Amino acid sequence: MADAREKAFHPDEVVLSLEDVTKQYGDGVAVTRVLHGVSLQLRRGEFAALMGPSGSGKSTLLNIMGLLDRPTSGRMQVLGRDTTTLDDAGLGRLRGEALGFVFQFHHLLPAFTALENVAMPLAARRGYMDDDMRARAAALLGDVGLLDRADHKANALSGGQQQRVAIARALAGNPALVLADEPTGNLDTHTADDAFELLRRFNRERGTTFLVVTHDPRLAARCDRVIEVVDGRITADHPR
Repeated sequence: MADAREKAFHPDEVVLSLEDVTKQYGDGVAVTRVLHGVSLQLRRGEFAALMGPSGSGKSTLLNIMGLLDRPTSGRMQVLGRDTTTLDDAGLGRLRGEALGFVFQFHHLLPAFTALENVAMPLAARRGYMDDDMRARAAALLGDVGLLDRADHKANALSGGQQQRVAIARALAGNPALVLADEPTGNLDTHTADDAFELLRRFNRERGTTFLVVTHDPRLAARCDRVIEVVDGRITADHPR
């Protein structure tokens, strides 16, 4: 499943680093503090779960990690680059180069085929779609067992197949880190197990770092590390 363009990875490499990150909304007497001094490192090849009750700050933390929102204070680095110095265009470029995303709801484009959906992040970065991108997408569809569905429109696929396409799409740009927000939350148990095992297989074979937000302790127990967030603070961070 390896790609010729993929580089050897070093387990000690820090992919993402947060240092004393805070996030608040509003000002004056109407300030709402969501994150309180969060510090965290994710290294190359880790497979970590992020857990916490509703309203704990998980979504805000994930948005900051995904370069979709900025912290109020503190420092964040992605692949050694200080994101606080980047403008919106710079954040967008770094997001496209370093990060992949898998969501609970796949967010595929229904008017496009499975292959076109997988190639879409590459085409968006270049402004066009070429044969190399299609070949990359086809290879990834083969990796997730859906090459025979490459020409099917997204809305003609089952829920499990759509999530497999979404996983392939997240990996199209060979990201260093994939952020997965409840990636199995909309699937039945058997299909969820299959999708989760796909993530683990990519993690083991490619050295891709994964951070998986989940409420399912059964899935968290299959991760290498579990990070717990309560009231905007990391309250536990331990290997399994």
